[in-house]
Amino acid sequence: MPEDLNLSNLKPAQKRADRKRIGRGLGSGKGRYSGRGIKGQKSRSGSHKMRAGFEGGQMPLYMRVGKQRGATSKDAMPIGPFRTFMQPVNLRDLQRVFSDGDTVDIEALIDKGLVSNTKADIKILGQGELKKKLSVTAHAFSETAREKITAAGGSATALREPADPRKKKRRSAKAAGEAPAEPETTEES
Repeated sequence: MPEDLNLSNLKPAQKRADRKRIGRGLGSGKGRYSGRGIKGQKSRSGSHKMRAGFEGGQMPLYMRVGKQRGATSKDAMPIGPFRTFMQPVNLRDLQRVFSDGDTVDIEALIDKGLVSNTKADIKILGQGELKKKLSVTAHAFSETAREKITAAGGSATALREPADPRKKKRRSAKAAGEAPAEPETTEES
């Protein structure tokens, strides 16, 4: 390397290769069809930029395989388009991280590193033993977790009580657009 580096002695580290100039006459070796052969899909422009999963017009794999059966309405929770996800936290983790008499809420779970963010609801599950008296607040509890927390002398407060799946929503006559049924009257003569 020269001692004084200036504009007069600057050179690239490797020799620069000239760009391949196609379609510049038969003598260049890349004229006429420009190295693409004759006709067909690969001779056309844009043929090397196909979307992911494209199989040349053949029925693609994701359309050939079977579809997931079942209801896909917003109420069909596990497979519907509005599926929800709950972050599970087990009692063994609460036993390990918190001390006796602590208040366990969402902020405390984030501080202790048991939950990464608050985008998803938090459900306390009953795996493991709990021997500490904790007052736990979360979105949902499993039955086992609720029993173990209360047995240890703590309290379990749900932010969102689960809807009873046995109860069906009834539509009132007004909401259905029907005239309400009038009570039958008996005429006395």
